[in-house]
Amino acid sequence: MKILAVADEEPLILWDYFDPELVKGVDLIISCGDLKASFLDFLMTMTNAPLLYVHGNHDEAYVKNPPMGAIDIEDTVYNFHGLRILGLGGSMKYRDGTFMHTEKQMARRVRKASFRALFKGGIDIVVTHAPCRGYGDMDDLPHQGFACFNDLIDRWKPAYMLHGHVHKEYGHFQRTRTHNSGTSLINCWGYYIFEIPDPPARR
Repeated sequence: MKILAVADEEPLILWDYFDPELVKGVDLIISCGDLKASFLDFLMTMTNAPLLYVHGNHDEAYVKNPPMGAIDIEDTVYNFHGLRILGLGGSMKYRDGTFMHTEKQMARRVRKASFRALFKGGIDIVVTHAPCRGYGDMDDLPHQGFACFNDLIDRWKPAYMLHGHVHKEYGHFQRTRTHNSGTSLINCWGYYIFEIPDPPARR
C-alpha cells in the first residue's frame, strides 16, 4: 500500500507544478492538518485516491468549508482495507481556538480513543497534527507536543505515527524518529510518501 502524507504547507510540486509521476500508484492520502481545503480537493481529483484528515490548529475554515469528499477521522479508528488508523488532530492550546486543546483535554480524547481501539483489536497508524512531547516538538507552548501521545504509543505500539506542526524552517526539523516503543514517528511537513505491506482484511 502506497501512502501520501501531507501537512502544513502546500508543496508546489503537488499543486502549482503538479507532477503526476510523483503520486503514481498512491492508494491513500493522509492529511495531518493546516492545509487549504482546496489543496486537498485538488489532490483527490488528481490522484483519484481517498483522503483521510485531521485538523491542524489553523483549520478554522474547515468548520464551514471542509474538503469535499475527504473523510474526517478525528477521534475514530478508521478501517482502510484492514489498516486501522486513529485520528487525533489539533495542537496545544495557546489561545482560544476550535482545534486547540490542553494536555488534560487531549488526554481525555486519548482515553476514549483507546477504548475504541479495543474493539478494533489495535491501531496500525496514529495521525495527529502535534507531535509527541519530547519527540521533535519545541519548548514554546504553541509547538509543544502532547505527553499523553506517548502513553498512547506505549500502550498500542502502532507501526507509525504521522504528524506535522513543526515546520522545516523552524530549525528543529527531523523527518523521521523512532519512539522508545519502536513506533516510527514521521513529521509529514510538506509531503512524505511511503509504502507498507498490505494489511490483513479486518472488519
